[in-house]
Amino acid sequence: MPLNLGAISALLCLSLSATLFAVVTAEDPYRFFQWNVTYGDIYPLGVRQRGILINGQFPGPDIYSVTNDNLIINVFNSLDEPFLLSWNGIQQRHNSFQDGVYGTTCPIPPGRNLTYILQVKDQIGSFYYFPSLAFHKAAGGFGGIRILSRPRIPVPFPDPSGDYTVLIGDWYKSNHTTLKAHLDGGKKLPFPDGILINGRGPNQFSLTFEQGKTYRLRISNVGLQHSLNFRIQNHKMKLVEVEGTHTLQTTYSSLDVHVGQSYSVLVTADQPGHDYYIVVSSRFSSPILTTTGILHYSGAGGQVSGPIPGGPTIQIDWSLNQARSIRTNLTASGPRPNPQGSYHYGLINLTKTYILESAAGQVNGKQRYGINSVSFVPADTPLKLADYYKISGVFRVGSVSDRPTGSNLYLDTSVLGADYRTFVEIVFQNDEDIVQSYHLDGYQFFVVGMDGGKWTPASRNGYNLRDAVARSTTQVYPGSWTAIYLSLDNVGMWNLRTEFWARQYLGQQLYLRVYTTSTSIRDEYPIPRNARLCGRVSGRRTRPL
Repeated sequence: MPLNLGAISALLCLSLSATLFAVVTAEDPYRFFQWNVTYGDIYPLGVRQRGILINGQFPGPDIYSVTNDNLIINVFNSLDEPFLLSWNGIQQRHNSFQDGVYGTTCPIPPGRNLTYILQVKDQIGSFYYFPSLAFHKAAGGFGGIRILSRPRIPVPFPDPSGDYTVLIGDWYKSNHTTLKAHLDGGKKLPFPDGILINGRGPNQFSLTFEQGKTYRLRISNVGLQHSLNFRIQNHKMKLVEVEGTHTLQTTYSSLDVHVGQSYSVLVTADQPGHDYYIVVSSRFSSPILTTTGILHYSGAGGQVSGPIPGGPTIQIDWSLNQARSIRTNLTASGPRPNPQGSYHYGLINLTKTYILESAAGQVNGKQRYGINSVSFVPADTPLKLADYYKISGVFRVGSVSDRPTGSNLYLDTSVLGADYRTFVEIVFQNDEDIVQSYHLDGYQFFVVGMDGGKWTPASRNGYNLRDAVARSTTQVYPGSWTAIYLSLDNVGMWNLRTEFWARQYLGQQLYLRVYTTSTSIRDEYPIPRNARLCGRVSGRRTRPL
């Protein structure tokens, strides 16, 4: 039966006031979104594919917001399979129920809807959303999120003449169902077929600038596995923000964007008036994938000319040095008027160190991946809901070690325990020959160090304890480690995962359970009244109206 969007919208408006009252504050503005998720034919690399569209768009619509806005996003699932959206970099303060991954949220069944109630509390910057279930991310369903500063909060650069979302990522010509079946059969994915810029293939994407003006590009790598290098022919890029942190304004000719990462750069149209190449190419791969778009100067007639500008290919030291040069602007304001440098993370005593090491291997004759020898398998019930209703047997805290064990890879529902309001160190150890990229939901963390070889306590001598960038996704180079500092100030069940999507799907993820005995709403919001209940919590009540 077709979905009656009008009727559902009317009912939604009548019921939202009671639902929202206990979760968000009345003085913060609301922004309402009605999204219908459908299949549709797309042709990004010249062949027809079955894409996932939001309101008929591929990629999906941008979310425009301001710090502390309440985002009410009503998602109708018109697919023939369950669906969820997650919000990369949005911290969901005290509210992991809304995170939109299977460990926290029941899927939206076909023909039904779910209203996400998010607040972008104390956040600014550039992020994106994506479909988190199955292998939907390989079909689309992603889009940009921008959070602007409140009007009275100073921003460390003049307002740009334009502000553009630029979503880049590797892409397959095969439908997501074919790729998923490949993985379910215990095989690795083949090499991708190309790279997209905002859902478009070679020479299909363009931007138009006016001579002498400066523009902001919010670049996110929404792809499935490859680090990408972004550059614009004859133009420099001034980095100003990384995943919610204003950075030192360093100028680059090209920028490595690892899977899951987001950057904001300023680009000035200061060249002679004609067209220029926008280039995105894969890093650390063989062969090198490359795609191009066009930067057009308004009113100019000159066509793009000259060779496509080259970029770095397999040079790890080049990328590592660039990563180390990205630092926090200590004097700039963040989402609040106080300077970002007023939080002295380097002076806080560590409570605990976690060392997380990636693993790859065969389990029961099929390809699997994991962390500290455990390959994650989803439980029959979202972990957060099982925790809330105190249902035993769904997961076990400590089912994955906080150190590498050296044992063979095995299957389990990996949950690490952590205490609320502690300050911890996480070391990502990568002994493999690929670049890894890790994301932690619910948090920003300080990337205090990265280097080659094995991490040891002596590695702390080289940490940046003054102006390390705070972000939610970090790379780990081959045969190397990356260390982060993290204040566990957000109660909930939080997904820590590789952004290499096939590896995530085949088990390289876990959940960090940040726990407190407190039942105060100041520490964690109650379960949403409209929360879907599934698995072992089916038929239970959320909470009374």
